[in-house]
Amino acid sequence: MIEAALGIDVGTSGVRIAARGRDGALLAMAESAMAHAPTQSGRARQDPAIWWRTLGQAMARLDFHGLPGLRILAIAIDGTSGTLVPVTDMGEPVGLGSMYNDVAPPQLVQQVEAAAPAETAARGSTSPLARALAMGSARVVHQADWLMGQLCGRFDVTDENNALKSGYDPLQRQWPAWIGDCGFDVGRFPHVVPAGTRVGTILPTVAHVFGLTPDVAVVAGTTDGCAAFLASGAATPGDGVTSLGTTMTLKLLSATPVFAPRFGIYSHRIGETWLAGGASNSGGAALARHFPAEAISRLSALIDPARETGLDYYPLPEVGERFPVNDPNQVSRVTPRPGEDHVFLHGLLEGIAEIEALAYRRLAELGTSPLRSIRTVGGGAVNAAWTAIRLKKLGVPALPAASPHAAMGVARLAWAGMGHHA
Repeated sequence: MIEAALGIDVGTSGVRIAARGRDGALLAMAESAMAHAPTQSGRARQDPAIWWRTLGQAMARLDFHGLPGLRILAIAIDGTSGTLVPVTDMGEPVGLGSMYNDVAPPQLVQQVEAAAPAETAARGSTSPLARALAMGSARVVHQADWLMGQLCGRFDVTDENNALKSGYDPLQRQWPAWIGDCGFDVGRFPHVVPAGTRVGTILPTVAHVFGLTPDVAVVAGTTDGCAAFLASGAATPGDGVTSLGTTMTLKLLSATPVFAPRFGIYSHRIGETWLAGGASNSGGAALARHFPAEAISRLSALIDPARETGLDYYPLPEVGERFPVNDPNQVSRVTPRPGEDHVFLHGLLEGIAEIEALAYRRLAELGTSPLRSIRTVGGGAVNAAWTAIRLKKLGVPALPAASPHAAMGVARLAWAGMGHHA
C-alpha cells in the first residue's frame, strides 16, 4: 500500500495537483488550464464555478494506474492570496469572486486605512478588506476556503496565511478589533486555524466523483506564494528562497516576524516560524531590455564568474523600485556600457546579484533570522554563471529546491494535517 497526500495549487492560469508520498516523493501530477472570463468595468472578477470546474478537470487527469494500491489520505488547497468570494451560510456564491488584483473602491480603501495600523497587510488599493466591505452583508471567504468547503462542506474556516491580507493579526492569532472600526463585522469572516490543521473529511459525493475513499482528510492550506516556498524544502530559520522570474522575489524563513509596509514586507505564520518576503522590480525583465533569452544563454557561457567587472549597475525594467530600496523614482543604472556584450551582461548579472544580497541584508536589519542557505527557483535558476556570481555575493551555501511546484508545498501541509511532517 502506497500512501499519499494531494496538494491542489490554484493559480491565476490553472490548477495543478500533485500526489506526494510520505517520503516527499512526487508520485503523480496533473493540471488543467483556467478559463478566464473578461473583466467587468475595470474589475478583476471571476465566477467561482470556474475554479471548481477546473479543479475537477485536473482531478480527472490525475493518473494513478501506474501505482497500484495507492491510497490518498489527505487533501489541502492553496489559492491566490487576497482572492475573495461572497457566500451564503451554506457556501453558495452570491456574487463573482474578487481576484487578488481587483482594485477596491477608493472610498472603501480610505475607510480601511483610516482605522488600520501601518503594519497590517490589509492596506492598499487592492485591499481585500476594502473589497469585502463592498460585498454587502454576505459572508466572505477566500478562494482556498471556498474550494475547501466544496470538498468537505465547511465554509466557516480559513488558514492564517490566506487571512493575513484581510486584516488577521498573526501575532495575537485573532481578527483584531480595528476591523470593526472600518465598518466590517468580523463575524462575516471565517474562523482562523493554523495552516496544516485538519478541518474535516471529504464529502461522500465528492469522494465518489473523484474516485477517492470516503475517509480522506481535508486540511487547511495556504496561499500560492507560501506553498511555493514550502515546495522548495526550506524548513529551518535562515533558509531563503529566491525566485528569479520577470521580477525577483525573496522569501526567508525566520524565527521572528517582520512587518515593514514601506518595503511591502509582512510575515506569514508557518507553525511557530515566520515567512518574511519582499520583491524587487529587478530581474528577468531588466535583462530583457538589453538581451533576448537566446543571447543571455549564449553570452553567459563566455562569463568568468571568478572575475569582477567593477561595474556598479542597478538594472531595472523601468523607473521605480520597491525593495530593498523603496523609491518610486529610482532609475535603472546600467552605464557605462563596455564594448563587449558578454562583459555588459556580466555587469548586469552582478548588479542584480548585489540587489539580492542587499535585500537579504535588509531583511536581517529589520529583524529576521540571518540568511544561512539559499534555494533558487524560476527561469534564472538554470543560469550557471549567474548562480556562481550570486553565491559569491550572498556568501551562503546553495541547496537544491526539492520541487518547483507549489502543489507539492501544499501537499506537505496535507501531510502535516495527518501528523506527519514530510
